[in-house]
Amino acid sequence: MRFDESYSGNVFIRSSMNLDQSQAVLYGMPMDWTVSFRPGSRFGPARIRESSLVLEEYSHYLRRELKEITYYDAGDIPLAFGNPKRSLEQIAEFVGKVLDLGKIPIGMGGEHLVTWPVVQEVYKRYPNLAVVQLDAHADLRTDYEGEVYSHATPLRKIAELIGGENVFQFGIRSMTKEEVKYAETANIHFHPFSVLEPLQACLPQLIDRPIYLTIDIDVLDPAFAPGTGTPEPGGIDTRELLAAIHTMAQAGLQVVGADVVEVAPAYDPTEQTPVVAAKIIREMLLGFL
Repeated sequence: MRFDESYSGNVFIRSSMNLDQSQAVLYGMPMDWTVSFRPGSRFGPARIRESSLVLEEYSHYLRRELKEITYYDAGDIPLAFGNPKRSLEQIAEFVGKVLDLGKIPIGMGGEHLVTWPVVQEVYKRYPNLAVVQLDAHADLRTDYEGEVYSHATPLRKIAELIGGENVFQFGIRSMTKEEVKYAETANIHFHPFSVLEPLQACLPQLIDRPIYLTIDIDVLDPAFAPGTGTPEPGGIDTRELLAAIHTMAQAGLQVVGADVVEVAPAYDPTEQTPVVAAKIIREMLLGFL
Protein backbone atom coordinates (compact mmCIF):
# COMPACT_ATOMS: atom_id res chain seq x y z
CA MET A 1 0.00 0.00 0.00
CA ARG A 2 1.38 3.38 -0.94
CA PHE A 3 0.56 7.03 -0.53
CA ASP A 4 3.83 8.13 -2.10
CA GLU A 5 5.52 7.97 -5.51
CA SER A 6 8.21 5.39 -4.70
CA TYR A 7 6.09 2.30 -5.41
CA SER A 8 7.41 0.11 -8.24
CA GLY A 9 5.00 -2.83 -8.18
CA ASN A 10 2.24 -3.67 -10.63
CA VAL A 11 -0.49 -1.06 -10.96
CA PHE A 12 -3.77 -0.91 -12.85
CA ILE A 13 -3.40 0.20 -16.46
CA ARG A 14 -2.58 3.90 -16.85
CA SER A 15 -2.71 4.65 -13.11
CA SER A 16 -1.40 8.08 -12.21
CA MET A 17 1.63 8.49 -9.97
CA ASN A 18 0.19 11.74 -8.64
CA LEU A 19 -2.18 11.17 -5.73
CA ASP A 20 -3.08 14.84 -5.31
CA GLN A 21 -4.37 15.18 -8.86
CA SER A 22 -6.25 11.86 -8.88
CA GLN A 23 -10.02 11.67 -8.71
CA ALA A 24 -10.13 8.11 -7.38
CA VAL A 25 -7.90 5.69 -5.48
CA LEU A 26 -7.73 2.03 -6.48
CA TYR A 27 -6.66 -0.38 -3.76
CA GLY A 28 -6.61 -4.11 -3.05
CA MET A 29 -8.17 -5.93 -0.09
CA PRO A 30 -6.41 -9.33 -0.26
CA MET A 31 -8.52 -11.17 2.30
CA ASP A 32 -10.19 -14.59 2.14
CA TRP A 33 -10.13 -15.58 5.79
CA THR A 34 -13.87 -16.43 6.06
CA VAL A 35 -14.75 -18.03 2.72
CA SER A 36 -17.20 -20.92 2.91
CA PHE A 37 -16.04 -23.00 -0.09
CA ARG A 38 -12.91 -22.30 -2.15
CA PRO A 39 -10.21 -19.92 -0.85
CA GLY A 40 -7.94 -17.86 -3.06
CA SER A 41 -9.65 -14.50 -3.55
CA ARG A 42 -6.81 -12.82 -1.68
CA PHE A 43 -4.86 -13.21 -4.91
CA GLY A 44 -7.56 -11.42 -6.90
CA PRO A 45 -6.33 -7.82 -6.71
CA ALA A 46 -2.83 -8.59 -7.99
CA ARG A 47 -4.13 -10.65 -10.90
CA ILE A 48 -6.72 -8.02 -11.83
CA ARG A 49 -3.94 -5.44 -12.07
CA GLU A 50 -1.85 -7.71 -14.28
CA SER A 51 -4.84 -8.55 -16.46
CA SER A 52 -5.70 -4.88 -16.95
CA LEU A 53 -2.67 -4.57 -19.20
CA VAL A 54 -4.45 -6.60 -21.91
CA LEU A 55 -7.18 -3.95 -22.18
CA GLU A 56 -7.35 -1.03 -24.55
CA GLU A 57 -7.35 2.35 -22.86
CA TYR A 58 -10.35 3.41 -24.96
CA SER A 59 -13.93 2.31 -24.25
CA HIS A 60 -16.12 2.31 -27.33
CA TYR A 61 -19.13 1.78 -25.07
CA LEU A 62 -18.61 5.15 -23.38
CA ARG A 63 -16.54 6.88 -26.08
CA ARG A 64 -13.92 7.86 -23.51
CA GLU A 65 -10.33 6.81 -22.84
CA LEU A 66 -8.34 6.48 -19.67
CA LYS A 67 -6.08 9.44 -20.37
CA GLU A 68 -9.11 11.70 -19.86
CA ILE A 69 -9.28 10.84 -16.15
CA THR A 70 -6.84 10.45 -13.26
CA TYR A 71 -6.76 7.65 -10.70
CA TYR A 72 -4.11 6.35 -8.33
CA ASP A 73 -3.38 2.71 -7.53
CA ALA A 74 -2.30 2.47 -3.89
CA GLY A 75 -1.52 -1.25 -4.07
CA ASP A 76 -2.83 -3.80 -1.57
CA ILE A 77 -3.64 -3.04 2.05
CA PRO A 78 -1.27 -5.19 4.20
CA LEU A 79 -3.88 -7.08 6.18
CA ALA A 80 -3.44 -9.15 9.35
CA PHE A 81 -3.36 -12.66 7.90
CA GLY A 82 -6.07 -14.91 9.30
CA ASN A 83 -7.51 -12.20 11.56
CA PRO A 84 -10.85 -10.98 10.15
CA LYS A 85 -11.60 -8.41 12.86
CA ARG A 86 -8.23 -6.68 12.62
CA SER A 87 -8.26 -6.88 8.82
CA LEU A 88 -11.62 -5.11 8.70
CA GLU A 89 -10.25 -2.40 10.99
CA GLN A 90 -7.26 -1.94 8.69
CA ILE A 91 -9.53 -1.60 5.65
CA ALA A 92 -11.65 0.97 7.46
CA GLU A 93 -8.57 2.97 8.46
CA PHE A 94 -7.28 3.05 4.89
CA VAL A 95 -10.60 3.93 3.27
CA GLY A 96 -11.17 6.65 5.84
CA LYS A 97 -7.92 8.29 4.72
CA VAL A 98 -8.96 8.05 1.06
CA LEU A 99 -12.28 9.70 1.79
CA ASP A 100 -10.65 12.41 3.90
CA LEU A 101 -8.55 13.27 0.84
CA GLY A 102 -11.75 13.76 -1.16
CA LYS A 103 -11.07 10.78 -3.43
CA ILE A 104 -13.46 8.05 -4.60
CA PRO A 105 -12.38 4.64 -3.23
CA ILE A 106 -12.52 1.77 -5.72
CA GLY A 107 -11.59 -1.53 -4.14
CA MET A 108 -10.55 -4.92 -5.45
CA GLY A 109 -11.24 -8.02 -3.36
CA GLY A 110 -10.86 -10.31 -1.71
CA GLU A 111 -13.94 -11.90 -0.22
CA HIS A 112 -17.19 -9.95 0.03
CA LEU A 113 -16.86 -9.29 3.76
CA VAL A 114 -14.34 -6.56 2.87
CA THR A 115 -17.22 -4.38 1.63
CA TRP A 116 -18.59 -4.01 5.17
CA PRO A 117 -15.91 -1.71 6.65
CA VAL A 118 -15.77 0.32 3.44
CA VAL A 119 -19.50 1.06 3.56
CA GLN A 120 -19.19 1.97 7.23
CA GLU A 121 -16.66 4.65 6.35
CA VAL A 122 -18.55 5.90 3.29
CA TYR A 123 -21.78 6.11 5.29
CA LYS A 124 -20.11 8.40 7.84
CA ARG A 125 -19.56 10.93 5.05
CA TYR A 126 -22.79 10.28 3.12
CA PRO A 127 -25.73 9.64 5.50
CA ASN A 128 -28.16 9.43 2.56
CA LEU A 129 -26.18 6.54 1.08
CA ALA A 130 -27.74 3.82 -1.05
CA VAL A 131 -25.90 0.54 -1.63
CA VAL A 132 -26.31 -1.26 -4.95
CA GLN A 133 -25.25 -4.91 -4.91
CA LEU A 134 -24.80 -7.11 -8.00
CA ASP A 135 -24.30 -10.64 -6.73
CA ALA A 136 -25.34 -14.28 -6.96
CA HIS A 137 -25.76 -14.50 -3.17
CA ALA A 138 -27.94 -12.42 -0.85
CA ASP A 139 -25.24 -12.19 1.88
CA LEU A 140 -28.00 -11.43 4.39
CA ARG A 141 -27.20 -14.04 7.02
CA THR A 142 -26.61 -12.98 10.61
CA ASP A 143 -23.81 -15.55 10.78
CA TYR A 144 -22.42 -18.53 8.91
CA GLU A 145 -22.16 -21.61 11.13
CA GLY A 146 -21.87 -19.35 14.16
CA GLU A 147 -19.36 -16.88 12.68
CA VAL A 148 -20.69 -13.32 12.36
CA TYR A 149 -17.60 -12.21 10.42
CA SER A 150 -18.29 -14.12 7.21
CA HIS A 151 -18.57 -13.35 3.53
CA ALA A 152 -22.18 -14.51 3.88
CA THR A 153 -23.06 -11.61 6.22
CA PRO A 154 -21.90 -8.21 4.85
CA LEU A 155 -25.19 -7.06 3.33
CA ARG A 156 -27.08 -7.95 6.51
CA LYS A 157 -24.70 -5.73 8.46
CA ILE A 158 -25.02 -2.98 5.85
CA ALA A 159 -28.83 -3.16 5.83
CA GLU A 160 -28.92 -2.91 9.61
CA LEU A 161 -26.59 0.11 9.46
CA ILE A 162 -28.15 2.20 6.67
CA GLY A 163 -31.68 0.77 6.62
CA GLY A 164 -32.93 -2.00 4.37
CA GLU A 165 -34.88 0.45 2.23
CA ASN A 166 -31.52 1.86 1.11
CA VAL A 167 -30.16 -1.48 -0.12
CA PHE A 168 -30.76 -2.55 -3.74
CA GLN A 169 -29.92 -6.15 -4.62
CA PHE A 170 -29.79 -7.47 -8.20
CA GLY A 171 -29.00 -10.84 -9.75
CA ILE A 172 -29.47 -12.82 -6.53
CA ARG A 173 -30.12 -16.50 -7.13
CA SER A 174 -28.77 -18.20 -3.98
CA MET A 175 -30.24 -17.50 -0.57
CA THR A 176 -31.87 -19.13 2.43
CA LYS A 177 -35.58 -18.88 3.23
CA GLU A 178 -34.63 -16.78 6.25
CA GLU A 179 -32.70 -14.33 4.07
CA VAL A 180 -35.70 -13.86 1.80
CA LYS A 181 -37.93 -13.22 4.81
CA TYR A 182 -35.47 -10.68 6.19
CA ALA A 183 -35.25 -8.91 2.82
CA GLU A 184 -39.02 -8.59 2.80
CA THR A 185 -39.41 -7.39 6.38
CA ALA A 186 -36.46 -4.97 6.08
CA ASN A 187 -37.90 -3.48 2.87
CA ILE A 188 -34.79 -4.29 0.87
CA HIS A 189 -35.18 -3.74 -2.88
CA PHE A 190 -34.68 -7.41 -3.70
CA HIS A 191 -34.51 -8.32 -7.41
CA PRO A 192 -33.53 -11.95 -8.03
CA PHE A 193 -32.04 -13.53 -11.14
CA SER A 194 -31.67 -10.54 -13.49
CA VAL A 195 -29.87 -7.21 -13.26
CA LEU A 196 -30.36 -4.79 -16.12
CA GLU A 197 -34.15 -4.56 -16.37
CA PRO A 198 -34.88 -4.16 -12.63
CA LEU A 199 -31.95 -1.75 -12.30
CA GLN A 200 -33.43 0.45 -15.01
CA ALA A 201 -36.74 0.43 -13.15
CA CYS A 202 -35.01 1.51 -9.93
CA LEU A 203 -33.10 4.44 -11.41
CA PRO A 204 -35.62 7.09 -10.23
CA GLN A 205 -34.97 5.94 -6.65
CA LEU A 206 -31.20 6.19 -7.08
CA ILE A 207 -30.78 9.51 -8.87
CA ASP A 208 -29.68 12.50 -6.79
CA ARG A 209 -28.27 10.49 -3.91
CA PRO A 210 -24.82 9.02 -3.16
CA ILE A 211 -24.36 5.42 -4.32
CA TYR A 212 -21.94 2.72 -3.24
CA LEU A 213 -21.72 -0.03 -5.88
CA THR A 214 -20.48 -3.48 -4.91
CA ILE A 215 -20.06 -6.15 -7.58
CA ASP A 216 -19.42 -9.76 -6.65
CA ILE A 217 -17.93 -11.37 -9.75
CA ASP A 218 -20.18 -14.41 -9.18
CA VAL A 219 -23.18 -12.37 -10.34
CA LEU A 220 -21.92 -13.65 -13.69
CA ASP A 221 -22.72 -17.19 -14.70
CA PRO A 222 -19.69 -19.46 -14.12
CA ALA A 223 -19.44 -19.82 -17.90
CA PHE A 224 -18.27 -16.20 -18.00
CA ALA A 225 -16.37 -16.05 -14.69
CA PRO A 226 -15.38 -19.46 -13.33
CA GLY A 227 -12.59 -18.01 -11.20
CA THR A 228 -14.51 -17.41 -8.00
CA GLY A 229 -14.86 -19.14 -4.66
CA THR A 230 -18.59 -19.89 -4.72
CA PRO A 231 -19.75 -20.24 -8.35
CA GLU A 232 -23.51 -20.27 -8.80
CA PRO A 233 -25.09 -21.49 -12.08
CA GLY A 234 -27.85 -19.50 -13.72
CA GLY A 235 -26.24 -16.07 -13.74
CA ILE A 236 -26.15 -13.18 -16.16
CA ASP A 237 -23.69 -12.81 -18.99
CA THR A 238 -20.88 -10.29 -19.24
CA ARG A 239 -22.76 -8.11 -21.73
CA GLU A 240 -25.61 -7.58 -19.26
CA LEU A 241 -23.20 -6.69 -16.47
CA LEU A 242 -21.41 -4.12 -18.63
CA ALA A 243 -24.76 -2.73 -19.76
CA ALA A 244 -25.76 -2.29 -16.12
CA ILE A 245 -22.63 -0.25 -15.41
CA HIS A 246 -23.22 1.86 -18.51
CA THR A 247 -26.85 2.39 -17.51
CA MET A 248 -25.76 3.78 -14.15
CA ALA A 249 -23.10 5.94 -15.79
CA GLN A 250 -25.43 7.35 -18.45
CA ALA A 251 -28.08 8.09 -15.81
CA GLY A 252 -25.51 10.26 -14.04
CA LEU A 253 -25.66 8.40 -10.73
CA GLN A 254 -23.45 9.85 -8.01
CA VAL A 255 -21.20 6.87 -7.32
CA VAL A 256 -19.06 7.75 -4.29
CA GLY A 257 -17.37 4.37 -3.97
CA ALA A 258 -17.28 0.92 -5.54
CA ASP A 259 -15.65 -2.48 -5.42
CA VAL A 260 -15.28 -5.73 -7.38
CA VAL A 261 -14.83 -8.76 -5.14
CA GLU A 262 -14.52 -12.56 -5.01
CA VAL A 263 -12.13 -13.00 -7.95
CA ALA A 264 -10.19 -16.21 -7.22
CA PRO A 265 -7.72 -16.63 -10.11
CA ALA A 266 -6.59 -20.18 -9.32
CA TYR A 267 -9.92 -21.65 -10.47
CA ASP A 268 -9.76 -20.14 -13.95
CA PRO A 269 -6.80 -21.37 -16.01
CA THR A 270 -8.13 -19.38 -18.98
CA GLU A 271 -7.71 -16.15 -16.94
CA GLN A 272 -10.94 -14.75 -18.33
CA THR A 273 -12.25 -13.93 -14.82
CA PRO A 274 -9.57 -11.38 -13.85
CA VAL A 275 -9.73 -9.91 -17.35
CA VAL A 276 -13.49 -9.44 -16.96
CA ALA A 277 -12.95 -7.87 -13.54
CA ALA A 278 -10.36 -5.49 -14.97
CA LYS A 279 -12.72 -4.48 -17.75
CA ILE A 280 -15.50 -3.85 -15.23
CA ILE A 281 -13.17 -1.55 -13.31
CA ARG A 282 -12.14 0.25 -16.50
CA GLU A 283 -15.78 0.90 -17.35
CA MET A 284 -16.52 2.09 -13.81
CA LEU A 285 -13.58 4.49 -13.94
CA LEU A 286 -14.65 5.91 -17.29
CA GLY A 287 -18.32 5.94 -16.39
CA PHE A 288 -18.24 7.38 -12.90
CA LEU A 289 -15.28 9.81 -12.87
